[in-house]
Amino acid sequence: MPAIYYHPEAYSIKGPKLMGRNAAGESFLRGFLKYSKSNEFWVQIEKSEHADDFRKKVLASARTEAVRTVNRSSLPALSKAGVLFYPGPDIGSQALHRNLHGSGLWSLCGITHTTSSQRAMDSIVHLITAPVQPWDALICTSQTVKNNVEHILQAQINYLRDRLGITKFIAPQLPIIPLGIHTTDFNFSKDDRGFSRKKLEIDNETLVVLYMGRLSFHAKAHPIAMYRALERATKKTKKKVVLIECGWHANISIEKIYKETSSKICPSVRIINLDGREANQRKIAWSSADIFCSLSDNIQETFGIVPIEAMAAGIPVVVSDWDGYKDTVRNGIDGFRSPTYMPQSGLGTDLAFRHSAGIDNYDMYCGLTCSLIAVDIEATANSFEQLFLSKNLRLKMGTAGRQRAQEVYEWKVIIEKYENLWEELDALRNKKSQKIKPMKFPWPARMDPFHAFASYPTHTISSNIFVDKVDQNIKSSLKTALELRNSKMVNFAEYVLPKEEEILLILNEIEKGSKSVKDIVENTPEKRKPYLIRSLGWLIKMGLLKVIN
Repeated sequence: MPAIYYHPEAYSIKGPKLMGRNAAGESFLRGFLKYSKSNEFWVQIEKSEHADDFRKKVLASARTEAVRTVNRSSLPALSKAGVLFYPGPDIGSQALHRNLHGSGLWSLCGITHTTSSQRAMDSIVHLITAPVQPWDALICTSQTVKNNVEHILQAQINYLRDRLGITKFIAPQLPIIPLGIHTTDFNFSKDDRGFSRKKLEIDNETLVVLYMGRLSFHAKAHPIAMYRALERATKKTKKKVVLIECGWHANISIEKIYKETSSKICPSVRIINLDGREANQRKIAWSSADIFCSLSDNIQETFGIVPIEAMAAGIPVVVSDWDGYKDTVRNGIDGFRSPTYMPQSGLGTDLAFRHSAGIDNYDMYCGLTCSLIAVDIEATANSFEQLFLSKNLRLKMGTAGRQRAQEVYEWKVIIEKYENLWEELDALRNKKSQKIKPMKFPWPARMDPFHAFASYPTHTISSNIFVDKVDQNIKSSLKTALELRNSKMVNFAEYVLPKEEEILLILNEIEKGSKSVKDIVENTPEKRKPYLIRSLGWLIKMGLLKVIN
């Protein structure tokens, strides 16, 4: 079973800047620890305290299996786990680290979150030149994001063909596995509903539409289409409607803009703001709602988990026909998907240029792009009207959505898909990795410094040069060597310094006079020979040995 690349930030919603990937990571880890069939847990960590944090989460999940840890200095141990799951798309960098030890030792599995940032796009492009293998995978959370990843990969392939004439390309698998949820988290009782509505001063005749998530018009979902559609539907049906915006604004200025805009565009709708970062506020929002709405129109969105949460709560949804919503929400069954419109290919090269040149930061890039993407307001208003006028339709769609959430998106189902994929990758690697020949330069940008800078010295310490002692007294030489070895000016390099017994071995080998490097290390275990040869450089540096020309 896999090793999890574990950094607490990637699996927590308690950080200062809560993003979708944090929520997805926390939910995944909770599901993995609850449903995984692993008989032990493996984690790759950067700091020892990260392993302690993971162990606490394992215990909190009532799992008693052992936790095995791997760090950068023990990467080959990942071969025992078989697969490394990395919580992002950058498995290319992980492949380079693996390549130093052998690309057939373990498989790599990443996952898409947003694919619109420079970092994410660079990570995807890198997959074409990085030493990834067919037994690696980048999980795409929706068909639309898979299409996007394929567009990026194909563009890089075309670029390399045009520039270098390259014809052979190896890419990872791109399986589609959606994000999951814990459906029981969204079971709310009639008492919950009554309590929440009373707290918000909402009567039983009022219809509550809920938006849940970050309140960001430039980077999440521009709200004007929702406001306009709600105003039209409210006026036409003459229903009392409340919109709950349960989320958070990046700053007070944005919060003010939301309030000013909504009051102008949908004055007929009462708007309540709740803090979506607080669990009790989210519970109040979910249990009060009759209809959920999310009109995502932003390229930073790749999946969108919140409509599935609404479905799990038995709430019909009105969403945009955009990105992952195309996969998750069945139009006319779980709710309605409103058509979206975007400029055709070729009309956004200036936006890409401005982003790449640093003229626009990522937020502005997303904001400029989404400003030209439209959600059909009339279709959205019609969807609201149907749901406002029919309690039976709301109940029917809510029931269908809840069943779909439980059968398709419950973490128990999703974790099984993950583990099946990991088993397939492991089996493919075991079957085909023997055909892979070691590369002379497994990571060209991280070469052996004694190779990369071979032209710098006058001579290199190779097997055919001869060395001799400077002080013919071995005891005196050893004493001096150990004193120098313990010097603060020297012992910072502890990792490369020869051990006391190795220093003595070298001195004894040349007791009777100079010897070639080859002869000095002849009786040394094969694994230690390279280290002993380079240790001669330190002994020469310290003035204990000299080269005989």
